[in-house]
Amino acid sequence: MRRNVLIAGLALLPLGWLLSRWGMTGHMAAHMIAVAIAAPAIAWGLQDTRLDAAARWPRFATPLIAALVEAVVVWGWHVPALRRLADHRAIWLIAEQASFLAAGLLLWSAVLAPRHRAAGVAALLVTSMHMTLLGALIGLAPRPLYSHHGAGALEDQQLSGVVMLLVGGIAYLSGGLAMLGHLLRTRQEAHA
Repeated sequence: MRRNVLIAGLALLPLGWLLSRWGMTGHMAAHMIAVAIAAPAIAWGLQDTRLDAAARWPRFATPLIAALVEAVVVWGWHVPALRRLADHRAIWLIAEQASFLAAGLLLWSAVLAPRHRAAGVAALLVTSMHMTLLGALIGLAPRPLYSHHGAGALEDQQLSGVVMLLVGGIAYLSGGLAMLGHLLRTRQEAHA
């Protein structure tokens, strides 16, 4: 089963990369596929293998450090000047998408590690909040933040904010709540 999930996660990446060339909404869909859909699938598929980041770098791959790294990567790439670079230069687009995937893999690997279950819940809930906040800021901005997208930039930006708010918020919140449920069940079983 893990192998199938890993393959599915890897198969989603090219779809996201293709979407990233279609305006701000395409960029946001690619971003969400990388960090919130493909990364957890890949991290779960790689868990307990030599490619598992939490196993390879246990001091660095902790939920709170990984959540901070992902927040910096996500918010950093949404600074208009960096967004413009990624939209107009292939090397920057590759760097952006690679950093989204790496940050997502680091976070999901860290939170899925059995020794980090409680901290993983906190990290996913905090990540859900900052993704929701950034999505709302982008979607509710009164003017285009990414004016280099041309005509229809504001509408494209608003839709991209909704994509981030919904997909990012729901994916991380759902992951955090699922992990919390598992943690509570495990503790109840231990005390029974």
